[in-house]
Amino acid sequence: MAEVVLKTHGLSKSFGALQASRDVSLDLRAGEIHALIGPNGAGKSTLIKQIAGNLVPDSGTVELLGRDVTALDTVARARMGLGRTFQISALAMEYTVLQNAVLGALGGRGSPFRFFRNVMKDPDLLETAHGALDRLGLAEDADRRTADLSHGQRRQLEVAVALTLEPKLFLMDEPMAGLESAGSRALTGFLDGLRQEAPILLVEHDMDAVFALADRISVLVYGQIIATGTADEIRANAEVRRAYLGEEDAA
Repeated sequence: MAEVVLKTHGLSKSFGALQASRDVSLDLRAGEIHALIGPNGAGKSTLIKQIAGNLVPDSGTVELLGRDVTALDTVARARMGLGRTFQISALAMEYTVLQNAVLGALGGRGSPFRFFRNVMKDPDLLETAHGALDRLGLAEDADRRTADLSHGQRRQLEVAVALTLEPKLFLMDEPMAGLESAGSRALTGFLDGLRQEAPILLVEHDMDAVFALADRISVLVYGQIIATGTADEIRANAEVRRAYLGEEDAA
């Protein structure tokens, strides 16, 4: 069995009377894409925030590369190798494409005092940033203002910024959101090859992309994992069809 890179055990999180996560245990293994799907309000974003370090669980643990990181913040987890893209863009819109990529590379390198240097002249940071932009097809857009990019290009830039961290794994929160079919196909193809470099925990509503990419799929409903399996196993699961895919059992 492949090495377990990320593991949650018994994660639970409540907001008043609302239990957003209910004893959630899952793992991500080297070389795979593990998709997390579920209806709106299922608790996917809450779970991702607990894994990334934005939220502290009420109970349970998060392990990264065999280390318990439950008490660590987002910056510490990023420096350990957790790369993340967001459901809602976190890019600096008034900065250029290259500046966003350089700041991403800077965030993964270390000390705060480096913010006082002229980072746009740092050859190591520039090499990392240009390399990531080239991989996502954005090399010719390096000097463009991020606000002037198309939605699809911004999604590509978010992945490029995550790549500058040289991550050991990715958390990707709806990377296909808002993409046209051509953009979705292009990003699907890129992610398909990326898994061997760093495994991906993928939250996504585009079921064509999920079924094309995922080695395993976990289904979250009302904060609880109701099934985990291959695409074929999830398609055939009657409970999943009723709860999420919107199908009734055949007569």
